[in-house]
Amino acid sequence: MARLTYRLTAVGVTNETEEGLHPDGDRLYLRITQTGTKSWMFRFKRHGVTRDMGLGPVAEISLAKARELAGSARRQLLDGIDPIKARKAQQATAKLAEARGITFKTCAEQFIGAHEVTWRNPKHRQQWHNTLKSYVYPVFGDLSVTTVDTGLVMKVLEPIWPKKPETASRIRGRIETVLDWARARGYREGENAARWRGHLDHLLPPRTKVRRIRHHPALPCAEVPTFMKKLRSRTNVAARALEFTILTTARTGETLGARWDEFNLDQRVWTVPLERMKGNKAHRVPLTSRTIAILAEMSETRLNDFVFPGMKQGRSLSNMALLMLLRDIHPGITTHGFRSTFKDWAAECTTTPNFASEAALAHAVADKTEAAYRRTDLFEKRRKLMEAWSVYCEKGPVFSLRGRAGRKQADAA
Repeated sequence: MARLTYRLTAVGVTNETEEGLHPDGDRLYLRITQTGTKSWMFRFKRHGVTRDMGLGPVAEISLAKARELAGSARRQLLDGIDPIKARKAQQATAKLAEARGITFKTCAEQFIGAHEVTWRNPKHRQQWHNTLKSYVYPVFGDLSVTTVDTGLVMKVLEPIWPKKPETASRIRGRIETVLDWARARGYREGENAARWRGHLDHLLPPRTKVRRIRHHPALPCAEVPTFMKKLRSRTNVAARALEFTILTTARTGETLGARWDEFNLDQRVWTVPLERMKGNKAHRVPLTSRTIAILAEMSETRLNDFVFPGMKQGRSLSNMALLMLLRDIHPGITTHGFRSTFKDWAAECTTTPNFASEAALAHAVADKTEAAYRRTDLFEKRRKLMEAWSVYCEKGPVFSLRGRAGRKQADAA
């Protein structure tokens, strides 16, 4: 009678090369792929469904060991246990046990290391490191990530929530992100202890109720022409950079990082590449007569690839240079605040649709449906708007906004 089990031999396993399944008996098979890879497989049927359970490669699992593993799987089946599910559960338990030695700080550092290459803003990267180091690590940085619970999270947040709600909110979000990452890696289980909705929102007051959000101080649009007259009287690089920023409604970083190859003076357009835009999308900026003149002035003293070069060789002008200039001319306002000033002017002094002024500021369309149908950047409409803004910055209202005459300037935008 033919042998039904132990059909294979160690020598035969080594010498066998034919592709396919080679039975040893009792549902244990030697599997050889088309490429010649050899491995062990246990085939069983449960609830009418045939399943294959890999036992490992022949190079690491001997024939005797494979028979032992297959025997263990058969005993589990006799006890009504699915051997595949049992193995996964065992692996998960082992991983959790291993994770008990992985601290929150280690998880945070691994998360940052994996993701910071996608963070374009150096300040954002620095804030991740600094806030965790200052507020989180002293409390539970050296504790196992599996032990981080609501009590520990609250120990971090409660002291700073009333005093620094914006900072505290960002820290909470960063803790939540690290805990989500740890769970996805199998280092912890259960609910996220830093989750806001339906959890911490029952324990902490809303951030906006703790302290009113402080917006960037902005200059009233009626005072812009006087301010611009003072600014134009200055002849340094910082003055031209600030004026250019105001006239283009750009963010400070977009201006300071501007390079000559981003400009097409024939078409009067500045294209800010996506890697320097907050919304991660390239932005076209129409150039006015005055911004063209500023560029011509800067080209006469060109030092490097930056339109507005700094004192250090190969570097751009620093943000501090604009800040010090503003403090000298008009203390209490910020460069970013001029974007708000522009928005007020567009709303009060022109008939420009809101979506056009939002496009000029490179704001993302909040409504997803509207964003899907917005196929244009309204460039020509924005060109007229920016010309009108440039005229206003230099001369103020050309016409009274009352009556028909006032419509001429408004309609021009």
